[in-house]
Amino acid sequence: MSSNLQLIIRREFISRIRNRTFVIMTFLSPLIAVGMVALIAWLTTLNSDEVKKVVVVDETELFVSDFEDTKEVTYLNYSKVGLETAKDSVISQKLYGLLYIPEKSTNKNLAKSIQFYAEESPNFSVLNRIERIIANKLTEQNYKDEGLNLEVIQKAKAKVNIQIENFSGEKTSKMSNYVKMAFGGLAGYLLMMFIIIYGNMVMRSVIEEKTNRIIEIIISSVKPMQLMLGKILGTSFAGIVQFLVWVLLGGVLLIIATSLFGIDAQPVGVDPSVALEENNPEEIQLLIQDILKLPLLTLVLSFFVYFVGGYFLYSSIYAAIGAAVDSETDSQQFMLPIILPLMLGIYVGFFAVIENPHGTVSTVFSMIPLTSPIVMLMRIPFGVPWWQILISISLLIGSIVFMVWFAGKIYRIGILMYGKKPSYKELFKWLKY
Repeated sequence: MSSNLQLIIRREFISRIRNRTFVIMTFLSPLIAVGMVALIAWLTTLNSDEVKKVVVVDETELFVSDFEDTKEVTYLNYSKVGLETAKDSVISQKLYGLLYIPEKSTNKNLAKSIQFYAEESPNFSVLNRIERIIANKLTEQNYKDEGLNLEVIQKAKAKVNIQIENFSGEKTSKMSNYVKMAFGGLAGYLLMMFIIIYGNMVMRSVIEEKTNRIIEIIISSVKPMQLMLGKILGTSFAGIVQFLVWVLLGGVLLIIATSLFGIDAQPVGVDPSVALEENNPEEIQLLIQDILKLPLLTLVLSFFVYFVGGYFLYSSIYAAIGAAVDSETDSQQFMLPIILPLMLGIYVGFFAVIENPHGTVSTVFSMIPLTSPIVMLMRIPFGVPWWQILISISLLIGSIVFMVWFAGKIYRIGILMYGKKPSYKELFKWLKY
């Protein structure tokens, strides 16, 4: 590495970490993120503490005893006062809603005639629970009408628990695919955010120096290619430092917030006992074994390679765009070629990879350099042949070399061009110079 390149890297790194905005956001961003998590958890707690009072007018008198109160819903039996009086009570007392079950000749007609009155749209979970209670009751009633024995039917019900096992005899958890997708998805998403945040930082740095005409002085002492690489490397080192501070500080703050405010880390509406077969020890053990069997070393090494490679590939494009324009407003016309492949990689990863990680779509997009850093990281936890990873990395490295050369050409001409917004046609002309 030449002395000029080292000086540029050092200059970019120091100027970034000494920037007041950079320092403030380095320490403020984890506080904001953890604060948002705490706020959402607190608001969710307030929302769940609110007890919804539902008035029931059951003209059949078949269902009232089946509506048992829960932490979220309390049922009030107004069947004897009539529908209109019950409506007036709900409105005057500002209750949650009114469930009206009319008297009908058949269960089929009854199922189509039940109504729920509410001032606002009722919660989906509340309606779903009411529908399930009524449906179960009507089903039992239909069984009785047909002369069927309910006890015999309940005993005859079978619960199927399919065991997943490969041909070598190793058992696998049912949730292993979700765990693999979580590892790959997190890696791909972190890479995308790093590229967008620090790629934009590289572009703004170039635009700022170009606007202030400092670039004319710098370019007299160093080559344009060295200046571009120095900006990319210096900004990336500053970004890595900031990223590590975010992870460490955010983790500590999240632990403190969880212990102090009693924040439940479990997602709302997720019951791990259901997800793991009602806390089945065997299922949990299989899940732990699946996590340990993940290609963690390959995933870590690949994450580093694709992280560095993907950042270099896209930051070269960001640097070229910064050199080609005079302001961030002018740069918007060139942002689509950057954002589109990143978004495409995320969508392919979450929709195609989880459905078929070894399918044609997943494999092809894990080879295309603009999408491979994201898609391949999502595929690796599912097990990818080593030769596919090598081909993908080779194509990525080749694309980086080409893109650095391509961006260097544009950078060399663009940093000294002022007052005109270049078109795509003009950019290609600069390649000939």
